[in-house]
Amino acid sequence: MHDHGSLPALGWSEFFTTWSLQPGWLLAVVILGAGYLTLRNAAGPATTVKGWRVASFLTGLVLMYVVVASAINGYAMALAWMHMVLHLTLIMIVPALLVLGHPLTVIAETGPRAERAMRSLPVTILVHPATGMLLYSFVIIGTHLSGFMDSMAQSTPLMVGEQAAYVLAGFLFLTGTIGEEKVRPDLPYLGRIALLVLGMVPDTIVGIVMLQTNHDLYPIYSAARPEWAPEAVKDIQTAGGLMWAGGDGGMMLIAIGLVIAVVSSAERRTKMTGRFLDGVRSNQLSEASSRGAAAEKGKGPAEPGSVDPDSDEALDAYNAMLARMNQQH
Repeated sequence: MHDHGSLPALGWSEFFTTWSLQPGWLLAVVILGAGYLTLRNAAGPATTVKGWRVASFLTGLVLMYVVVASAINGYAMALAWMHMVLHLTLIMIVPALLVLGHPLTVIAETGPRAERAMRSLPVTILVHPATGMLLYSFVIIGTHLSGFMDSMAQSTPLMVGEQAAYVLAGFLFLTGTIGEEKVRPDLPYLGRIALLVLGMVPDTIVGIVMLQTNHDLYPIYSAARPEWAPEAVKDIQTAGGLMWAGGDGGMMLIAIGLVIAVVSSAERRTKMTGRFLDGVRSNQLSEASSRGAAAEKGKGPAEPGSVDPDSDEALDAYNAMLARMNQQH
């Protein structure tokens, strides 16, 4: 069992001075950052990954290291609410920055073989929105509403594995919701927004259970707490409140950002509802426009689809039909 009883009471001085090297995480960050930059440069001027996306990916890596090397991780085993800060950062903020960096596209643009690999069935299944949603839910619920926290408190490998699982689960979930990689079919934006809303469910479940608990959910984890720490049940309740508010609030902010991105882009707006619903809309508009155009010319109903639904003629005929309907009422 790790003993954190010798930690000094947390204050601003301790928060900014309690650091550890974390060589394994540092090595991982250096390898991932160097590999990303090398692969992007290999694509040359033909790369579609813009500079701001590169900056986003590298920022995500730096933040990931800062979180595990700073007092956030140093006090995560002493304070449940600090563990929740670590959790939310690793599963939501860091993955969002990494996903915006388009790492799959960076790999695919290095050559035909790499592109085929990124379009292969295993990768397609791995980055499918359903996979991300299931893994995200499993990691959040499994690490907080089971005996995992107590087991993790006694094992350094489990502790590191938990942190890596947060990053991976968040990355796969957000790849299916805010990712716009060119190597796979994208979920329509309406479906992405719905998935983000669905992602609030596991956050809410865990948050409410922890917030309303009247007993210590993690007795072994709590046994290593320092004397100055708040009472265990109160600490867990505070962590639950952070989980509920931070998890749902973070998802809502991501969803709002996605809506803004869709509204501000004509290309994204065309992918709002997907091919099926968009086809239904176009057919209905085409038929209505054809009837309107025929009525304006004093003829019988025109053949469905005889008027291009995106043409000026279709728009004028549709507006004229609406005007006649309004006059009739």
